[in-house]
Amino acid sequence: MKQNVLKEKSFKFAVRIVNLYKHLYEGKKEFVLAKQALRSGTSVGAMVREAEHSESKADFIHKMAIAQKEINETIYWLELMCETKYLSSHEFDSIHTDAIELMKMLTSTIKTAKLTITTNH
Repeated sequence: MKQNVLKEKSFKFAVRIVNLYKHLYEGKKEFVLAKQALRSGTSVGAMVREAEHSESKADFIHKMAIAQKEINETIYWLELMCETKYLSSHEFDSIHTDAIELMKMLTSTIKTAKLTITTNH
Protein backbone atom coordinates (compact mmCIF):
# COMPACT_ATOMS: atom_id res chain seq x y z
CA MET A 1 0.00 0.00 0.00
CA LYS A 2 2.85 2.39 0.79
CA GLN A 3 4.08 2.06 -2.78
CA ASN A 4 0.75 3.27 -4.13
CA VAL A 5 0.87 6.31 -1.86
CA LEU A 6 4.42 7.00 -3.03
CA LYS A 7 3.35 6.59 -6.65
CA GLU A 8 0.45 9.00 -6.18
CA LYS A 9 2.45 11.61 -4.26
CA SER A 10 5.36 11.51 -6.69
CA PHE A 11 2.97 12.01 -9.62
CA LYS A 12 1.21 14.93 -7.91
CA PHE A 13 4.62 16.41 -7.11
CA ALA A 14 5.57 16.14 -10.80
CA VAL A 15 2.39 17.99 -11.73
CA ARG A 16 3.30 20.75 -9.27
CA ILE A 17 6.80 20.93 -10.74
CA VAL A 18 5.44 21.24 -14.28
CA ASN A 19 3.13 24.05 -13.13
CA LEU A 20 6.03 25.73 -11.32
CA TYR A 21 8.09 25.49 -14.49
CA LYS A 22 5.32 27.14 -16.52
CA HIS A 23 5.01 29.90 -13.88
CA LEU A 24 8.75 30.58 -13.87
CA TYR A 25 9.15 30.30 -17.63
CA GLU A 26 6.16 32.39 -18.64
CA GLY A 27 5.78 34.73 -15.68
CA LYS A 28 9.34 35.38 -14.55
CA LYS A 29 11.25 34.55 -17.73
CA GLU A 30 13.52 32.23 -15.77
CA PHE A 31 14.67 29.38 -18.00
CA VAL A 32 17.77 27.63 -16.63
CA LEU A 33 16.84 26.98 -12.99
CA ALA A 34 13.26 26.19 -13.97
CA LYS A 35 14.42 23.59 -16.51
CA GLN A 36 16.74 21.95 -13.96
CA ALA A 37 13.91 21.65 -11.43
CA LEU A 38 11.60 20.35 -14.16
CA ARG A 39 14.03 17.58 -15.09
CA SER A 40 14.84 16.40 -11.58
CA GLY A 41 11.37 16.97 -10.15
CA THR A 42 9.55 14.97 -12.79
CA SER A 43 12.07 12.14 -12.85
CA VAL A 44 11.22 11.25 -9.22
CA GLY A 45 7.82 9.91 -10.22
CA ALA A 46 9.23 8.33 -13.37
CA MET A 47 11.71 6.32 -11.30
CA VAL A 48 9.00 5.28 -8.84
CA ARG A 49 6.98 4.03 -11.82
CA GLU A 50 10.01 2.17 -13.20
CA ALA A 51 10.54 0.54 -9.81
CA GLU A 52 7.04 -0.93 -10.01
CA HIS A 53 8.29 -3.30 -12.68
CA SER A 54 11.79 -3.84 -11.42
CA GLU A 55 13.49 -7.10 -12.30
CA SER A 56 14.66 -7.86 -8.77
CA LYS A 57 14.68 -6.47 -5.24
CA ALA A 58 18.15 -5.01 -5.94
CA ASP A 59 16.82 -3.33 -9.10
CA PHE A 60 13.88 -1.96 -7.10
CA ILE A 61 16.24 -0.50 -4.48
CA HIS A 62 18.46 0.95 -7.21
CA LYS A 63 15.54 2.72 -8.91
CA MET A 64 14.25 4.06 -5.60
CA ALA A 65 17.75 5.31 -4.78
CA ILE A 66 17.82 7.20 -8.10
CA ALA A 67 14.44 8.74 -7.23
CA GLN A 68 15.89 9.73 -3.85
CA LYS A 69 18.84 11.44 -5.56
CA GLU A 70 16.48 13.25 -7.91
CA ILE A 71 14.30 14.60 -5.10
CA ASN A 72 17.42 15.74 -3.28
CA GLU A 73 18.54 17.59 -6.42
CA THR A 74 15.07 19.11 -6.78
CA ILE A 75 15.25 20.39 -3.21
CA TYR A 76 18.55 22.07 -4.10
CA TRP A 77 17.00 23.87 -7.10
CA LEU A 78 13.98 24.94 -5.04
CA GLU A 79 16.24 26.34 -2.30
CA LEU A 80 18.31 28.17 -4.90
CA MET A 81 15.21 29.67 -6.51
CA CYS A 82 13.98 30.82 -3.11
CA GLU A 83 17.31 32.40 -2.19
CA THR A 84 17.46 34.20 -5.54
CA LYS A 85 13.86 35.42 -5.15
CA TYR A 86 12.41 33.50 -8.09
CA LEU A 87 10.13 31.85 -5.53
CA SER A 88 8.40 33.64 -2.69
CA SER A 89 8.71 32.15 0.78
CA HIS A 90 5.09 31.00 0.54
CA GLU A 91 5.63 29.30 -2.84
CA PHE A 92 8.81 27.67 -1.59
CA ASP A 93 7.37 26.46 1.71
CA SER A 94 4.46 24.72 0.03
CA ILE A 95 6.42 22.75 -2.56
CA HIS A 96 9.43 22.22 -0.28
CA THR A 97 7.20 20.53 2.29
CA ASP A 98 6.02 18.11 -0.41
CA ALA A 99 9.60 17.45 -1.52
CA ILE A 100 10.76 16.69 2.03
CA GLU A 101 7.81 14.34 2.51
CA LEU A 102 8.76 12.50 -0.68
CA MET A 103 12.39 12.29 0.47
CA LYS A 104 11.28 10.72 3.76
CA MET A 105 8.98 8.25 1.99
CA LEU A 106 11.71 7.21 -0.44
CA THR A 107 14.24 6.79 2.36
CA SER A 108 11.81 4.66 4.33
CA THR A 109 10.97 2.54 1.28
CA ILE A 110 14.65 1.93 0.55
CA LYS A 111 15.41 1.01 4.17
CA THR A 112 12.48 -1.41 4.30
CA ALA A 113 13.47 -3.03 1.00
CA LYS A 114 17.07 -3.43 2.18
CA LEU A 115 15.85 -5.04 5.40
CA THR A 116 13.84 -7.60 3.49
CA ILE A 117 16.94 -8.56 1.52
CA THR A 118 19.08 -9.04 4.62
CA THR A 119 16.39 -10.98 6.52
CA ASN A 120 15.72 -13.29 3.57
CA HIS A 121 19.34 -14.41 3.25
